[in-house]
Amino acid sequence: MREKAKVEMDTDELDRRHAEKMMKKKAARDKIIASKTIEKGLLIVHTGKGKGKSTAAMGLAIRAIGNGMRVGIVQFVKGVWETGERLVLDAFPDQVKIKAMGEGFSWDTQDRQRDISAAKQAWSTSREMMVSGKYDMIILDELNIPLRYGNLDIDDVVSTLTARPEMLHVVVTGRNAKDELIHAADLVTEMTLVKHPFRAGVKAQKGVEF
Repeated sequence: MREKAKVEMDTDELDRRHAEKMMKKKAARDKIIASKTIEKGLLIVHTGKGKGKSTAAMGLAIRAIGNGMRVGIVQFVKGVWETGERLVLDAFPDQVKIKAMGEGFSWDTQDRQRDISAAKQAWSTSREMMVSGKYDMIILDELNIPLRYGNLDIDDVVSTLTARPEMLHVVVTGRNAKDELIHAADLVTEMTLVKHPFRAGVKAQKGVEF
């Protein structure tokens, strides 16, 4: 009985200490949140070797749609590929405009001038979207790839993104984000590869990769 009473007392004491700790943590957190008063459009970069960069961007698009926002998507590498997320987004034509302007990865096209031309056309469309006033969020999917290969001028891209409308959110995806873009961004997430089934001989899976 004494051991049971001691356990109950120890549990009560642990619960009390936990409640006090969480109360102090909440007060500190509330104070931090109250100090954040700026509202602005964000430049968001998803980069790194890990899977999930474009997937996360499409998740943001769905979140934006749920909040009644208008979304523009320009795909710099992917062409008109049938993917699960595209089928979902196509169900909201009044809120989402998708421009699939890529012609595949450079190792597929094997034509540098063709890659440069496609990148410039996609970037021109991106600029038009940004100044149109029609969108609350614009996703520039795989923009980092043509930037990596020098198919677009990084200074022009960064200056244009920096001069975008004040409340416009822009999301840039792709491996090997340039330092200039990272410096200009408000939010940068690097996806780290820990393990991938492709290395074990597993092909792309429906609902996971596309």
